[in-house]
Amino acid sequence: MSNLQPSKGNTKDQPGLRYPTNGKTIYHRPLNRTKTAELSGSSFAYLFSEMVGYASKKIESIQDLEKRLNAQGHPIGLKLLDLLLYREPPRSQTRPLNIITLLHFIKINVWQHLFGRAADGLEKSSDPVKPDEYMIIDNEPLVNRYISVPKDMSQLNCAAYVAGIVEGVCDGSAFPARVTAHSVGKQEEGEMWPGRTVFLVKFAPEVMEREGFLGKG
Repeated sequence: MSNLQPSKGNTKDQPGLRYPTNGKTIYHRPLNRTKTAELSGSSFAYLFSEMVGYASKKIESIQDLEKRLNAQGHPIGLKLLDLLLYREPPRSQTRPLNIITLLHFIKINVWQHLFGRAADGLEKSSDPVKPDEYMIIDNEPLVNRYISVPKDMSQLNCAAYVAGIVEGVCDGSAFPARVTAHSVGKQEEGEMWPGRTVFLVKFAPEVMEREGFLGKG
């Protein structure tokens, strides 16, 4: 049986992905080459505002918009996890094995990659009835910096997009969770962090059951 060889016809006449004249695409670049590259703030602001505008079409409530933003961020979190683990040294190139390790990875590595700094805080719920809830705190989320929220949508927090990324990282690490963004800053004069946001991470029951077995071991 003969080996199948790709045709060498004129690629310009073929539909689909267009290749540069040298035949190399972005997928041929080493992943570590752009490790420290930064995106223009104005470019990000324009792109994200368009994403929010697209997600806000034909919505019935603020919750619908936040769910759409969350869904947009989720696949990015899945892919970002693989990229960050790939860039880790070979000896530490393993997925987090418990909740605390995972949350510290998100607070430091994920935030550093996305925003150039670590998150401002990491806390566990003090409510004994909710041992499955943890909070990642960001005093000034970048995604909210360039968004003007109408008065009739004052409860909207566009950081739901970042919550989707965090949720994707958790799901990709085999720690399924539901992540939501909540505004806790006070809109008062003199308030240091009016845009302070808490990302509430609520892990699935099977995750807590697994943590219990690991703790006993």
